[in-house]
Amino acid sequence: MTRFIGAEPQLGVCDLKAAITFYTRSLGFHLAFEYGEPPFYAQVFRDGARLNLRHVDALMSHGEGEDELLSVTFTVDDVAAVNAEYVEAGVVFAQALRTEPWGARTFMVRDPDGNLLLFAGAAG
Repeated sequence: MTRFIGAEPQLGVCDLKAAITFYTRSLGFHLAFEYGEPPFYAQVFRDGARLNLRHVDALMSHGEGEDELLSVTFTVDDVAAVNAEYVEAGVVFAQALRTEPWGARTFMVRDPDGNLLLFAGAAG
């Protein structure tokens, strides 16, 4: 049987350099590559998580009440430790670390282009 081995969400960003800086300096990702002259596409990674960043001239607008749509969810083995790392790095949170009714521990941040990122792990 064929297995899925990963997913690489693609996020639209207006300023590719600023997005790369945010993901690498604030969130601890590493730059895998940039593509184009000038660059319009890049990939960042942290452990097994990969994100593709693509330059767009304008961001897709959300409809009324859709300002909290998630762009990507990262599942991590120690969400409290990642949260503490981001607190120390001065990351601004869209949602503080909390325990959800279904038992997961989650927090959210927004990237410079407004992409909403959820970090989740088991309650422990």
